[in-house]
Amino acid sequence: MNNLKEEPQMCGKEYDDNHLKTQKQPHACDVCSRTFSSKSNLNNHKFLHTGEKLFVCEVCNRAFSQKHQLKQHLLIHTGEKPFVCKLCNKAFTQKHSLKKHSTTHTNEKPYVCEMCHKAFSTRSILNNHVLTHTGERSFVCELCNKAFTEKYRLNLHLRTHTGEKPFVCDVCSTAFTSKSSLNKHLLLHTRGKLFVCEICNKAFAHQTYLKTHLITHMKEKPHICDVCSKGFSFKQDLRRHLLTHTKEKPYVCEICSIGFAQKSNLNRHLYTHTKEKPYVCEICNKGYSEEWYLRTHLLTHAKEKPYSCNVCSKSFSLKSYLNQHLRSHTKDKVCV
Repeated sequence: MNNLKEEPQMCGKEYDDNHLKTQKQPHACDVCSRTFSSKSNLNNHKFLHTGEKLFVCEVCNRAFSQKHQLKQHLLIHTGEKPFVCKLCNKAFTQKHSLKKHSTTHTNEKPYVCEMCHKAFSTRSILNNHVLTHTGERSFVCELCNKAFTEKYRLNLHLRTHTGEKPFVCDVCSTAFTSKSSLNKHLLLHTRGKLFVCEICNKAFAHQTYLKTHLITHMKEKPHICDVCSKGFSFKQDLRRHLLTHTKEKPYVCEICSIGFAQKSNLNRHLYTHTKEKPYVCEICNKGYSEEWYLRTHLLTHAKEKPYSCNVCSKSFSLKSYLNQHLRSHTKDKVCV
C-alpha cells in the first residue's frame, strides 16, 4: 500500500482562475451568482436585490443599502477628503471624484457621443449626457418620485428634502448647498480682486463686475447680428441674442418645465427653486439668484450711466429707463 499522499490534480496548465476565485470566495449570491470571501459581505450585498436600506446617516437621516455607501456619505458632513491627486494635491471625499479629476491633467476624452460627437473624459459622464438626447430620466428621488436625466441634478434636488448644506465657509460658518456658491461667497472675506480693467486698471472681484464696468469705456458694438443688424459690445451677448431669432430653447427646467436657450441660463434659473442667492454684491452684500439682477443692482452703486438719449443726450443707468424717457420725445419711437 502506498503511503504517499496524492498530489492535487492540475486544471489545465495551472489552477483555473475561476476555480481559484471560488476557493477564495466560497459565499455565492443565489440571485446573481456573485461570490464573496465572507458571509457578512454576502449579506451586505443582498440588500442591493431586496432594496432594503438599513444604514442610516445620523446627521441627515439619508438611508443606504450598503455600509460603504454610508461611510462615503459621512465624509460630506465631516469635511474629510482622504483621496488626494498626486499631481496637484487637490483632495476629494470620494475615490470616483478623484478619478474624474485625474482626467483633467491628461485632457483625454475617449468617450464620444454617437449623436452629437461631443467627447467626454469618463463613460459615466457620457452616459449622463446621452440622456439629454433620449429624454430618459433614470435618476429618481426616493422621497417624492421626481425623476431627473442627470445624477447631479438629483443630488441637488435631494438637498431640498434634507436641508443639507455641506459646503461651509471657514471664516463665518455660513453653509451652502454647492461648492460654487461657497467660492463666490469667500470673495467677500478675501476681497480678492482678480479681474483688472486694461483701460483704467480698476480691479474687480468677479469677471461679471468687470464686464459691466467695461460698458462705460466701450461705446463701440463690433459684434453685429446678421439677421437684424443689432450691435453688441460682447460676442457672448450676440450669441445669446441670435437665439431670440431661432426661438430654440433646448434646456428645460425639470422642476417647472420652463425652457432656456442656454444651459448657463438654466443653471442660474435653478437657484430660484433652491432659494440660493450666489451672486452677491461686494459693496452691500445683497444677494441675487441670477447674474443679470446683480449687474442691474451694481449700477446703483457705480452711478454709471452708459445709455444715452440720441435726442437730448441725457444718460441713464438702465436701458429700460432710457426707453421710458424716449417716450417723452415721441410716443412711437422705442430704443431697440
